[in-house]
Amino acid sequence: MRVRGRYLSPNGQPLSGSVTFRAPAQLTFPEADVILGGPVTVQLDAQGAVEVTLPATDAPDMDPSGWAYVLTEQLSGISAGRSYNIVLPAAYPDVDLADIAPTDPSKPNYVGVPGPQGPEGAPGSRIYSGTAAPDPALGVDGDVYVRYESVEFLGVTSTTVSTWQRTAGMWTQLGGDVRGAAWYVNDTSTSSASTRPGDMLLRTDTGDIWQRGPSGWGASIGNLKGPQGAPGAKGDQGETGPAGAPGAPGVVQSVNGVSAADVVLSAADVGALATTAAGSAGGVAQLDATGKVPAEQLPDTSGTGAVESVNGQSGVVVLAAADVGAAATSHTHTAAQVGAIATTARGAASGVASLDSSGRLPVEQLPSTTTRNTWAPAALGFQAWSCDPAHVSNPTTVKAAVLKRIYLSGIYISEPTPVNAVAIFARGWAGSSAVPAARFYAGIYNESGARVATSGQVSSLPAAGQITGTAPGGRNNHIGAVPVPLSGIVTLQPGRYWSAFLLSAGSATDFYYMHIQNESPSAPANFFLGSAFQRALCLDSQTSLPSTVNQSSGEVGLDPAIMALALV
Repeated sequence: MRVRGRYLSPNGQPLSGSVTFRAPAQLTFPEADVILGGPVTVQLDAQGAVEVTLPATDAPDMDPSGWAYVLTEQLSGISAGRSYNIVLPAAYPDVDLADIAPTDPSKPNYVGVPGPQGPEGAPGSRIYSGTAAPDPALGVDGDVYVRYESVEFLGVTSTTVSTWQRTAGMWTQLGGDVRGAAWYVNDTSTSSASTRPGDMLLRTDTGDIWQRGPSGWGASIGNLKGPQGAPGAKGDQGETGPAGAPGAPGVVQSVNGVSAADVVLSAADVGALATTAAGSAGGVAQLDATGKVPAEQLPDTSGTGAVESVNGQSGVVVLAAADVGAAATSHTHTAAQVGAIATTARGAASGVASLDSSGRLPVEQLPSTTTRNTWAPAALGFQAWSCDPAHVSNPTTVKAAVLKRIYLSGIYISEPTPVNAVAIFARGWAGSSAVPAARFYAGIYNESGARVATSGQVSSLPAAGQITGTAPGGRNNHIGAVPVPLSGIVTLQPGRYWSAFLLSAGSATDFYYMHIQNESPSAPANFFLGSAFQRALCLDSQTSLPSTVNQSSGEVGLDPAIMALALV
């Protein structure tokens, strides 16, 4: 089956994402010795199109049967992808998803329009069955009747099947038994229950074979017995041979070379040992009830099985720990004696620190110089941020994102941190429903400039300042965090990173962002020693996020954007 489809945004721009087809179970094809399993995921191409070849849901010799694919759409900018069932019968080898995707008439943003009603099809032929001839009043022309008749054959009741068709108001038999000619047996005559030409009859009294013609049983067409042959001539009697010498009736002549009327054999005659040899001198050893040789039959040098001494002690021996070089059971070793740290040193002064259930040091074991009870990104729903926005003076001039300019803001990661979104502090973004032409990219680059995460092109973002509880000033002026979802969760290891934001399409006044006022050729954030790391820079003339960036070629005299990383 060829399945295809194309996904576009309302303004005709291709969407990105994937479409997944799942069968309900593994599909087994016994005739082909093949088992198919697992989902099939197809990525949308640059035109927003997908195309895939799949097994038909009614393919022959397939187990299970009678099932449907579960189709799931995961499209960029559409947070809740559809999931619905589709059936792909082999009668329709080329299917467009736009023709079979379900709609929801309960939603008010469109009206379902019913299509024209097709012409009524002509009724098909009907099939009847019974044990008697069809009733002349039954059915209409073109109908078919199947008659089942019980017939006794070789002492067993069997069934013959004939077919009839109604033509010109009458039922006409189409032929004989649809299973082929039947045999019948009778011992005295040619009468039988057969009414079909071609049936065969065997006369058991004469061996004659009959075949039924259109008007009844005809002449015999053969005989199983054949004519009786003439009796053969009597053979001559053979000569009588000489009589042998009579033997002694009921008496054995010899056994193992011993000839006597009553033979008695000894153990030696049959190569055996006498029963008196068991346990006797010069005989054989005899085993006791446990299958072992008794002590009295062992030689003197083998001992009697009793222990002579243990560790130099004889008699009733009782060994102490010192006798075998061991410590007494009552002896207790200290941690120092075995080169270990006592459990009492865990979390104690001058001891060792203990870890909590998450594998980290508890706060109470940190030195007093560590900053406590301060605002951190996690306190406001972020994983990390470029700076604490509360420490930034509110700029007097609003700043709009420059079209095709990538804004890069440095973020420091001190421990492994999972993230799946880049958030930018917006100062005027009413959402994609108000600004449909805007397109965005977001991503993360490591210190070497390699891209480690990206969102791909995003065509739909929510308005800023609409989180429940936002004050009217932020809500009405669309001020707040705008998260741009990445393509998946990425865990950042400790190090320095740049979060990236790009307005790739739209106009120069589509997106306003909160920034740090800058009055010099370089932002104050670009203050470092050792290896260079500019926390604020930008790259112009970009339509998407490149795979690598070079901070030495970026513009650093800009107003830095305030960004954060999140796990939403």
